[in-house]
Amino acid sequence: MNLKASVISSVEDLAFAERLADAARPIALEYFRAGIAAEAKPGEGFDPVTVADRGIEARIRALITQNHPLDGVLGEEEAHTASQNGRTWVIDPIDGTRAFIAGLPTWMVMIALSDAQGPRLSVLDQPFTGERYTGLANEAAWLERGSDKRRIRVRQGVRVIEDAILSTTDPGLFFGREADAFNQIAARAKVRRFGLDAYGYAALAVGGIDLVIESGLKSWDVAALAPVVTGAGGIITDWQGGPCHEGGQVIAASSQALHAAALECLSEAVA
Repeated sequence: MNLKASVISSVEDLAFAERLADAARPIALEYFRAGIAAEAKPGEGFDPVTVADRGIEARIRALITQNHPLDGVLGEEEAHTASQNGRTWVIDPIDGTRAFIAGLPTWMVMIALSDAQGPRLSVLDQPFTGERYTGLANEAAWLERGSDKRRIRVRQGVRVIEDAILSTTDPGLFFGREADAFNQIAARAKVRRFGLDAYGYAALAVGGIDLVIESGLKSWDVAALAPVVTGAGGIITDWQGGPCHEGGQVIAASSQALHAAALECLSEAVA
């Protein structure tokens, strides 16, 4: 990261992002597997929100206001706070609320810090398993569990779809040409694993999954993924190969060759 051209400090701001994740952990753990009810947000289908989602975002926002009052905040549950200095925190308090209310430990607390170039650093935190993934975009990524912290890298050598482990949160969320394109890739993949939300991208960064394909994402669903994926040596873009941090159609891959092969299949389904 070019610190002279950036309003973000990789060391100090990543440490603060981890403080935010630390503050979220006890709130998440208080409500996980506690039998809490979920409300449906307005709109079509069931888009759940819980007291945990709201409590985590409120706590993170309060800490940002106290420590960095000029920073913007874009979160899933509250109104956007505009940045006054070119820095914006992007928060998904619980990515995978459906998994959360089902008692499945594949949800994550997601925190990213963006500037004019997009997300520069992030934390993906799983309080129940104690796993914390941190990343600096295009530089490095780490997995921390307890006192053990290590650099992570994507799996090497997977160049074709037929050798890939593929993931998406829910194949039922693809429709029309998107569904046709995804099913074509899924039929060729060596292994398919579904229902992981952000955990699928963390698994890619740590060298497990090779390819993640999704659509209909919001900016808070994807901003924190990019620094961890690219920091671990992976690629994450939209289905045209461009930036994806504002959401929409997203693809992440462990190699350039695999990314290109999947993009070719997805090209006719670009929104």
